[in-house]
Amino acid sequence: MCEANAYLVKDGEEKIIMENVDILRPEEDGIYLQDIFGGQRMIKARIKEMNLVEHRILLEEE
Repeated sequence: MCEANAYLVKDGEEKIIMENVDILRPEEDGIYLQDIFGGQRMIKARIKEMNLVEHRILLEEE
């Protein structure tokens, strides 16, 4: 499986915001995330780094 965990970087610290992310899509209002179970989340952030080998997505709050 190729899912990744999404983390939000705030004040230099990483906080996990969603596990098993299957879909990540930039939209006008921020980043849309969906996990393999159908859970959805929209967050005002930008992509800082995606490391798919380590299954990590780092987002920075806007």
